[in-house]
Amino acid sequence: MVKFELKETATTPYVVFDHTTGLLKIDGRSIPENVIDFYHPILRWIDEYGKEPCETTEITLKFEYFNTSSSKRIFDIMKKLEKMAADTGKRVVINWYYEEDDEDIFFAGNDYKALISKVEFNLIETN
Repeated sequence: MVKFELKETATTPYVVFDHTTGLLKIDGRSIPENVIDFYHPILRWIDEYGKEPCETTEITLKFEYFNTSSSKRIFDIMKKLEKMAADTGKRVVINWYYEEDDEDIFFAGNDYKALISKVEFNLIETN
């Protein structure tokens, strides 16, 4: 297992997942040309990580914007982490960041929180 990192582009977020600390981060815009191709290695990494996760896995999600296709993949990430927590008994924390005036990102996070019930889900306002 290796640390996973993707540099931010104009259409894709910065991604860094560290299996040694259990800290995962996705930050930026998610409007890739091919959402499946972009998110496939991320989802595959989570599957592999889920075999031997840290005691606590904490994912930081800070989206400036994401399209409808990305929203499904973001949900897939959360569902995989939720299943990992249920299967292993390890703790998972999802931190969903939104800017105080960004209702779209806030409401999206609120919707995800309603669907993801078996892990800690924090909605965190930033300036």
